[in-house]
Amino acid sequence: MNDAADTTAETKLAAEEYLEALSANGIEYLFANPGTDFAPIVEAYARSRQSNRAVPKPMVIPHENAAVGMAHGYYMVTGKPQAVMLHTNVGTANSINMLINASRDRTPILLTSGKSPVTEDGPSGTRNNYIHWAQEMFDQAGMLREVVKWDYEMRRGDQAWGVVERGMELAMSSPRGPVYLMLPREVLGEEISAISPQRPPRAVPAAPHPGASDIARLADWIAAAKNPLIITASAGKVAEDAIALGKLAERWALPVVTFNARYFNISSNHPMFQGSMPGPLLKDADLVVVLECDVPWIPSRESPAAGVRVVQVGEDPLYARYPMHSYPSDMTITASAGSVIAALDAALAERLEGKPEVAARREVLTARSGKLRQGWANEVEQARQTGKINIALFNDGLKSLIADDVIIINEYSFRQEYCPLEQPGSMFGLSSAGGLGWGFPAALGAKLAAPEKLVVAVLGDGAYMFANPTACHWTSAGHKLPVLTVLFNNALYNAVRRSTLDMYGKGVAAQDDGRLMAELTPSPDFEAMMKVHGGHGEKVERPEDLVPALQRAAAAVRAGQQALVNVMTVV
Repeated sequence: MNDAADTTAETKLAAEEYLEALSANGIEYLFANPGTDFAPIVEAYARSRQSNRAVPKPMVIPHENAAVGMAHGYYMVTGKPQAVMLHTNVGTANSINMLINASRDRTPILLTSGKSPVTEDGPSGTRNNYIHWAQEMFDQAGMLREVVKWDYEMRRGDQAWGVVERGMELAMSSPRGPVYLMLPREVLGEEISAISPQRPPRAVPAAPHPGASDIARLADWIAAAKNPLIITASAGKVAEDAIALGKLAERWALPVVTFNARYFNISSNHPMFQGSMPGPLLKDADLVVVLECDVPWIPSRESPAAGVRVVQVGEDPLYARYPMHSYPSDMTITASAGSVIAALDAALAERLEGKPEVAARREVLTARSGKLRQGWANEVEQARQTGKINIALFNDGLKSLIADDVIIINEYSFRQEYCPLEQPGSMFGLSSAGGLGWGFPAALGAKLAAPEKLVVAVLGDGAYMFANPTACHWTSAGHKLPVLTVLFNNALYNAVRRSTLDMYGKGVAAQDDGRLMAELTPSPDFEAMMKVHGGHGEKVERPEDLVPALQRAAAAVRAGQQALVNVMTVV
């Protein structure tokens, strides 16, 4: 009898194995919005406190969009994949807005959710609540399949380690992106062998590198061009790549336009920075290099001249998940931005070192860059004379916050032309998908990743309301993640107004300045939200009050309080 007892295998919950697999694969936090399907996860966390096994830290976030947005923000700062767990189909549905953002921004998130118990009677974890019938779907993953790289349902408890490894390796392979895993409650609650597979995470394939012949041909084309142009949105996703791009542009006098920039790509004080609108240089360019930019220009408004060579460069230069993407390409290079920049710099050295045309082009572009900066400064001064805060004056005020330890999270209203940044990795913008409500939770994720930084979320008033601000302010206070939220409050969905005026500038809707269905009046006193969340809140209506208010708010955040400055602005 003793011998039989000695051979009894030790067991544990599949949920324990799942959490340990996450930790072994580099997951530090599990951003969670829990529901009735979480019981095995809760028990597994409770057991981990006794066993001291390594598991991710649970982060309870009171809205699904906020949970996914935080994971996105954490990844942007660290480059590490993230994990989120939500409640069955309804929680998954609530997260899809932010999941679309993550997909278009190539953000590796292991999005998991529970799934209604399959059984109606019998095993541990079977249905015991009336919602378990109504929340079951024929194809739960179908609602998000288009925006994930992989979806799967864990069917046995002993699959836990394998499904995590599979999901993570696919999320991290180029081009990166979110994956989806469903976790039925009965499966998470299964008792399995306690012997975990002690193995390192699977190797992730390296990002693609350019072929030597492509680099040689591109270098030949640049060397022969009189007016080459680089257009980018995301070349600086890796901070080191932004540094390399700045050096490449300066060394070979290559103008850079950052169209709808979503990362810090190059400083606006850089002599080769030529603004954020491609049109002025595009019409004269004889070579256009599109570097990690999904929409380099708007064809209905502007395009390169006929016959101009266009080169598309990126990890997914075809944007294969975009149903239509008809930009021309005379050469398409599938490679990471950093690898192309490094190889191109070496190749250009063989072709352009000491060439007088480089110096001549540098002189012209430097002068043009200087005129642009003077023009931006003039816009600020003109706005100051009006006594009203517009986009230029708003961003000029933000300059008072800029320091080496500042991270800007931009959803709508940050403009580097008026508020130059110098530090790569200091600015992150909304995904090209444009799913509103991202900026506030992304800022919380960035703060979690870099607690020593001053994280500033620059939001429009509409974007702030989309963010479920009560949930985000609670998260800031509950998890001690003080961020500074600055609202560009024009009481308007200006994107709706601009779209109306673009199509019907001479129509009846234009008689009201396109404001029909765009007004957000009366505007609440958003700063009052801080009273119930223990933070610092101020409203600013006059230009002369902007900088002092921002400074007070920044001081409060540095002292450990969250803060919000509600800046009343004009279009």
